[in-house]
Amino acid sequence: MRIFTVTFIFLIFLSTVYAGNLKDSVSVDSTRAFSGKMLLEYGKKGFIFRDKTGNYLMHVEFRGQFRISYPADSDPVTYDDYDKNDIYLAIRRARIKIGGHSFKPWLKYYLEYELFSSNLLDFRLMFEKYSWFKIKIGQWKVQYNRERIISSGKQQTAERSILTRVFTVDRQQGISFYGNIDAGGMLNFNYWLSVFMGTGRGGKMNDDHHLMYMARIQWNPNGRVLKFSSSDIEYHKKFTSLLVIAGVTNRSPYTRFSQSGGGELDGFPAGSPGQYRVNQCMEETAFKYRGLSWQQEFHYKQILDKINNTDTRMLGNLAQAGYFFHYLWTAIPENLEMYARHAFFFPDITRNSIVQSEITFGFNYFVSGHRFKVTAETSYLGVNEEGVLNPGYPNQIHEGWRGRLQLDISF
Repeated sequence: MRIFTVTFIFLIFLSTVYAGNLKDSVSVDSTRAFSGKMLLEYGKKGFIFRDKTGNYLMHVEFRGQFRISYPADSDPVTYDDYDKNDIYLAIRRARIKIGGHSFKPWLKYYLEYELFSSNLLDFRLMFEKYSWFKIKIGQWKVQYNRERIISSGKQQTAERSILTRVFTVDRQQGISFYGNIDAGGMLNFNYWLSVFMGTGRGGKMNDDHHLMYMARIQWNPNGRVLKFSSSDIEYHKKFTSLLVIAGVTNRSPYTRFSQSGGGELDGFPAGSPGQYRVNQCMEETAFKYRGLSWQQEFHYKQILDKINNTDTRMLGNLAQAGYFFHYLWTAIPENLEMYARHAFFFPDITRNSIVQSEITFGFNYFVSGHRFKVTAETSYLGVNEEGVLNPGYPNQIHEGWRGRLQLDISF
């Protein structure tokens, strides 16, 4: 039923554009066709429909991600996960993306639908008339941390790090105020101030009258804004960086969020309305320069169980870098990138704790940028029950390797 709804929206938009466009004919070329009163072309965002006035535009894009993994695909959550010995071969993502603007170029919209699991991921409306003040309403990935904000189709690695399951705020329904303030030179900032239902994807109602509040402040010290994408495929001739601080507070039945909605981290029972007060903050850095890219995140999370009177505090950090070595040695293919990532996570710093860690190495071959690429990587995943913070605690180590081969294509 949902896919029919998406198709219906698509057809209604085409009808609107067709009815409102100019009657003049236009010339055509090899990449552009004209039928009736609407222009059709193909570009970086897939198929593009637009009128001659510039007031109506819609792009339609399909994306598929195919992956082989061994001996498992997902990050280990329990000790038994380290003993898996399976070959994972599947369609990891299959999506349709529809976006553009209507009536005015600054009245924008975006819809993203997961075909494989029949989930409406994003549906949002943006008012972006002024660069310094914009408004967004609907459902989308909260602009909290860079690793999660970046689309899986524009990531450097095959998948996000072990921190994502624990610290991401993921998709929520709500309203956001954001923009860019540019006073010249180093005085360049982006901001996001948002209010959400706090109950995850599809959570259109709040459970306890306590909403989720999020703030992200981004300093652009080079006077340029770094886009939300990994890998320096654009080859930034000028050093472009950012420094971010962000925070979130929420009270709900949930201790974690994912594409599936609200859920619980290990060790936390299923919550009742308003049971968990979750406070989070993070620091983030990133830059791109002449084929070199870097991103880093440091996370802190506090979970207060209002029923069982417990206080759990978590820490995590990731550091990731990639480089196109063709710029040092021309014998290496120009479209080949090598990357590495290190991440660690303390589930509870107030008690005898375990430490989970990840070390990943991999390669990307960009056939056509992020729109068509092949990724091969290997990861070393481990959990140490002694931990850095608890010397002398009985040492137990669970560890193992994982390999992934992935094809990502958008058209």
